[in-house]
This record gives sequence, C-alpha cells and structure tokens, in this order.
Amino acid sequence: MFKVVYLIIKAGIFATTSINAPSTKILFSKFGFSFCHEYLSQISYIILISLFKQDDWDIYSFHINSTVTSRFATTVITSRVANRKDESKEIEFHVQIPKNAFISKFRMFIDGQVYDGIVKTKEQAQQQYTDAVSRGQSAGIVSSVGRTMEEFKTSVNVAAHKKVTFELTYEELLKRTHGIYEMQVHARPMKPVKDFKLDVYIYEKAGISFVDVKGGLSTKALANAITKTQTDEQAWVHFYPTEDQQKSCEYCGEDGMNGDLVIVYDVKRDTGLGDIKLTSDGYFVHHFAPTNLTRIPKNVVFVIDQSGSMNGKKMEQTRTALLHILNDLAENDFFGLITFDSEIFHWKRELVQATSENLHLAKEFARNIVDRGATDINGAILEGARMLNAHPREGSASILILLTDGDPTSGVTNPQRIQSNVKQAIAGKFPLYCLGFGFDVNFEFLEKMSLQNSGLARRIYQDSDADLQLKGFYEEVATPLLTDVTMIYIGGTNLTQTNFSQFYNGSEIVVAGKIIDNNIETFIPQVVAISSERKVNFSKTTVLQRVWAYLTVKQLLEKELLLSGSEKQKVKDEALQLSLKYSFVTPLTSMVVTKPEGENTQILHKPKEGKAPQLHGKLPFFQSLLEK
Repeated sequence: MFKVVYLIIKAGIFATTSINAPSTKILFSKFGFSFCHEYLSQISYIILISLFKQDDWDIYSFHINSTVTSRFATTVITSRVANRKDESKEIEFHVQIPKNAFISKFRMFIDGQVYDGIVKTKEQAQQQYTDAVSRGQSAGIVSSVGRTMEEFKTSVNVAAHKKVTFELTYEELLKRTHGIYEMQVHARPMKPVKDFKLDVYIYEKAGISFVDVKGGLSTKALANAITKTQTDEQAWVHFYPTEDQQKSCEYCGEDGMNGDLVIVYDVKRDTGLGDIKLTSDGYFVHHFAPTNLTRIPKNVVFVIDQSGSMNGKKMEQTRTALLHILNDLAENDFFGLITFDSEIFHWKRELVQATSENLHLAKEFARNIVDRGATDINGAILEGARMLNAHPREGSASILILLTDGDPTSGVTNPQRIQSNVKQAIAGKFPLYCLGFGFDVNFEFLEKMSLQNSGLARRIYQDSDADLQLKGFYEEVATPLLTDVTMIYIGGTNLTQTNFSQFYNGSEIVVAGKIIDNNIETFIPQVVAISSERKVNFSKTTVLQRVWAYLTVKQLLEKELLLSGSEKQKVKDEALQLSLKYSFVTPLTSMVVTKPEGENTQILHKPKEGKAPQLHGKLPFFQSLLEK
C-alpha cells in the first residue's frame, strides 16, 4: 500500500510555491486528491514531498521506557527497523515528545556502527541541517506540533537486508498542576509492531499517594493491555498491546497506534518544609507543597480584548469561559472586569465583592461583550493595575489576567515601552498572567511582560475547547494559599529561583542548588511566606542535620568498637557530644522522663543488642514502644 507523506508548512516559508499553480493541481489530482481550495487553511500550504511504500521496511521492535525519580522523568524510545528489500531504502524515525522536555541523547545503530547526535548551538544545528538538505541528505530536526507535544523526525538510508536502531532520550521535570503530576507519552510507531512495550517506573521516597492511567490509548479496546502496580514508594505501569489491538482501537488503524498514554500520580505530603532530596556530590532538590493551608481571598481583574480580530468563535468562547470563571469566585473575593479595543470599558470602575447580586450583574455584562475596534493593550493593562493598586486588602492576593489575540495597534504600540510601563505600574505587587489567543498574537511580547511581573504566559489554542482551556488556566491560579514566598538556604549556592509571588493550591514550588563544600551540618533550609492570617515560617532547620547526626553517631559507635586506648575515648566523646546535642538516646545517653508530682520519674536507656530494655520505674507508654 502506497502512503502519501505531506508536510504542512506555514505560509510565507515557500513564497515561490503556489497552491493554485496548475502543476500543483495536476500533481494532487494524479494521486486522487479532489482540489478544494476553499477548505485549505489560510496559514498553510500542503506540499507533496515524497511517496514511499511502507511495506518495504518493518518495525519489528518499538520500546518506550520511562523512569521517574523525584518527579524527574527520563524516557528512552527505541525503534528497531529492518529493510526487507533487495535495495537500499530511506527509513524514517518520527516521534512526539512533551514540549517541556529536553532531548538529551539521540543515536542510531547501523551495521555495527554507532552514530551519536551532538548538542550544538541552535545556529550551528540549523546550518548543519540546511547544508545536509542542500546536499540531498536526510537530517533530523525538532518542530512544534500542537499544544503539548513536539515532534522529532529524521530518516536514514539503510542498505538492503540491513537493520537500524533509533534511540532517543528525553528528560522532563514533571510539573504539579491541579494536585497531580502528569506524564504524557505519545505512542506512534507508524506501523503495528509485534514487539511493542511501554514501561513506566516511578520511585518517590516521600511515598506515592495514588497512580492512575488516562489518555486515548487507555480506554476501550486497549484497556486490558495496561497493567498497574503500586507499593508505598514505587509504581509500575506496563502497556503491551497486541498487533491486532494496535489496529482496532479508537486511535488506531492500518498504520498502527497514534495516541497518548497519560500517567498521573501524586506523592504523600506533610504540612511543613516539604521534600528535600540530596545527592552524594552535594546537590539538592527541594519540592515545596504544604498541605492544610487556609485559602487566601483574592482580588482579581480580568482584562479582555474585544478588538475586531476577536470576532466569531473566539469572542463566543471567551464569554463562555468568563461565565464559568465568575461562577467559581468565592464570596470573600473581589473582582473587576475590563474590556478594551482602542478604548477602555469598565463594568465597574473599582473592584467589587463577589456577592451573588454582583456576580449576576457581571454575567450580564460578560454575555454582551462584542468585538470591535483596534487593540490598546498598554492602556488596558495599566487600568487593570490601577484598579488593583486602588484596592489594597491585607491578607489577600491580587492577580491581573489579560486575554488578547493580537498585537498592540492603538495607543502605545511599542512593545518595549509597554513592558516598561506595565512593570512600573505593577511594581512587583502582584503577578500578571497573559493568555494569548491563537497564533497571530505576539506571544514573545506577552511572555516577556508576564515574566517581568512574576507571572507567566499561556497560549490558548483555537480549538473547540478553547473555553475549557481558559477555565483550566484560571483554576490553576484560583486558590492562592501563600504570597511573597521566599526560599532560604543557608549553606547553599548555585540556587535556582527562590522568590515566588504566590503559591497556589494543587501546585508546587521546586528549587535546586548545591550545598557549599557538601557540608550538610551547615545547610539550613527555610521558607518564609505570608498566609491568610499571618507571616509563616516553614522550617526544619534540624531535619537534614539530624539525618547527618544520626548517621554520624551510628558510624562513630561502630568505629569505637574497633578502637582502643585514647583513640577509642576520643571517638566515644565525639559520639556522646552529638548524642547530647541532638537528644538521641544512644548507648552513651539516657532519657529522663519527669512525671507529675507523686509519680515515679523514669529513665529510658538504649538497650544493647540481645538484651532486654532497661526501665527504671514504671512507664507503660515507653515500654509499649520498645516492645513493638
């Protein structure tokens, strides 16, 4: 069976190629395409680039292996392909990886030789790719394909009756959103594969609270191809579909599977400092997501673009999302609505409380937003900042959210000047989140402006669920728990970001760094933040030190057994001092328990191996602990 391979290329890249050219029409009709120009996307040309017979080569093995440790995922995709023909063939390797991931290794094994990819600068890599193409050679390059994935493509010429193995490794720090970590694995071997395996192993020392499997490949015909196992700290997910299953599922066909498996999980948490992992060479990673915190009331202003380019579906989806969001406001929240084109329109000039009456009136305003005019982004954001600055409220968190689909075309239009104006107006008091609708928007401008103001930018894709994308983003920031979060690491260096404007329910703050001279004894982590009621200090200044002290005492006691004379006494004294400092009951110390007047005082000793515990006085509580 012949397969047409085509490339969708953004308009303007190949200016000399016309989709209306007679030669193009003839080429399409030759292979059975009915030419319907009115249905082609305005931004894309479809360019026929090659034909090949897929039956000429065989993918006899396709393995995906992911290992997740401390929320860091390393995934290896290995595809083994054989050229069954009597002549050399071009064989393609085509996979999709998460956008947040970094490819760290790519290699090909051909006829006993290993060909490794080498990381170079972006300019050098692009030049090498261009040079290879100009010589008629195949080369690999990564490009974006949709909301969450990027695709990696390459091909290689394989001699007759020879095999090639492709091996791609990518790494990703899983982000906690809505209370879960989510790892997306895309399975698209390009053919049904006899030996297809997807294995995921998760290890979390803090403990795994749950693990689940979602995605299109987890339902219906493929559900029984999944096995899931979980212990306290580990979890395994295996996905082994048969060849027949790979053809018959919802996301399957003669070309095999083309869908996602999504593994979601969370870890067990405490109410304090969080989870700190150390490496033997002195690096640490700190995951901070405390539980049982009280929700902070928020002040939020929505700044909505209603310029002419928002007409039709975009405006309709924005109205729908806004109605959902208004439903989710709590009564102790305050909010404001601004729409803008070349002018600024207020629902109310000041923030109002989210009472049922105010929400009802705000929804009426939202239902009547219509598109018109140009785009004054500068004036709109500055007005939103003014409203928040005019409403200081102790014990609350302020948030500014902009939704736009275009470039500034009215008022101040210079992006750098707008960024400067916005930064000055916000002055570090609250975050700015920018939602860019579609691909015409200047996303780089929005992203920089958000990052300058402790926020982030998110692209909203023009799909049927755009209103759900908008609502989903809002839910990520809907429940602030802490503000002005400062991560402090005495004895730490080479730290990643340590200051965060807000911490939201269901999210997580991650900081990494290095311990100076690998000295755990002087390393003291601390988190200072503002909660709904007061300034809070999350501190386990002794937790890492106690681990260090515990191990040191144990090792000193073991060492003492091997020594004699003055050396023995020196080690014993050192172990004693640490035992006293950290209040450890060791063979060198005892615990004195003072009870109410009239009851006996007890002394708890650390028993020696093989002897019963010694208790002076009666203390059933300690006795029961020792007997467990």
